[in-house]
Amino acid sequence: MAEIPKEISKSRVIIVEGKEDELFFDALINHLSLSDIQVLPIGGKRELRKYLEALIRVSGFDKIRSLGIARDANSDPRAALQNVKDALRFLGLPVPERTLIPFGDKPKVVIMIFPDENTPGMLEDLCLQAVMQDPAMFCVDQYFQCLEQKGVTLPSKISKAKVQVFLGSRSEPGKLLGVAAQAGYWPFNVEAFAQVKTFLQIISS
Repeated sequence: MAEIPKEISKSRVIIVEGKEDELFFDALINHLSLSDIQVLPIGGKRELRKYLEALIRVSGFDKIRSLGIARDANSDPRAALQNVKDALRFLGLPVPERTLIPFGDKPKVVIMIFPDENTPGMLEDLCLQAVMQDPAMFCVDQYFQCLEQKGVTLPSKISKAKVQVFLGSRSEPGKLLGVAAQAGYWPFNVEAFAQVKTFLQIISS
């Protein structure tokens, strides 16, 4: 589990899985010119309940107006949503029935599942959707087709691998997803990011 902050410094808080997610959200928040949002990585989806249990004791938690929780769907988006709801319910926090539908007051709670509440996958899949029209993606797909044809076992998390190959085509290769977001490598203005923008706007309202 990631380190718990000593205090909550802002009135809107988003809990994410890891450091790259934190950097991604910070970049998108800056792109949207939003403010008063604190992004906290928990160090893995399995740590959510434990992290929340510690966080509610932190100074300033009672001042939070909006609490957002974002996590990957992985293989089962319904199970991912249920996991978040179970953690909230266990701690007596407001429990939204669906993603992007806020519920409760002080804090108002909003849930975001990547890439969405009906589709298996993760934040990497959302980023790949955003660059589908980039010329480099044709080459990325050809690369993995070539590996298959050569009998090479593909990575179990293929979207993570595709993100790294795509980022290898940028002017400064080798960046991870969140650092790439801060470098402007993900086109935040495309439709693929509409839902995550809605999530942030709900948090900010």
